[in-house]
Amino acid sequence: MAVVLPSLVALLQACVYVPRTTAFYDADCRVATRRMDLEPLQLASIQQCGNEGCVVLLVAAGATAAASAIVSGSIVIVGNVVYWFEKQGRCRRQAPP
Repeated sequence: MAVVLPSLVALLQACVYVPRTTAFYDADCRVATRRMDLEPLQLASIQQCGNEGCVVLLVAAGATAAASAIVSGSIVIVGNVVYWFEKQGRCRRQAPP
């Protein structure tokens, strides 16, 4: 347990996940389109915590990271489905010669 706690602190570091939209040009369809990805964002660093205070910080950081990953991941999935349908509707592929 003494090794696990510091490892978790080092891994979590109060991260959250946010959806990020990137635009790019699809040469095959000749259309500008978008895609969403998850981007980790570090809010704070947990330093010098002791005993019960450290456990509370770890639980809060873990719950925040998990909740942000679930919510943001759902947004990314739905957004990418919408962007895919949008791309399919606007795609203008050339017929092979």
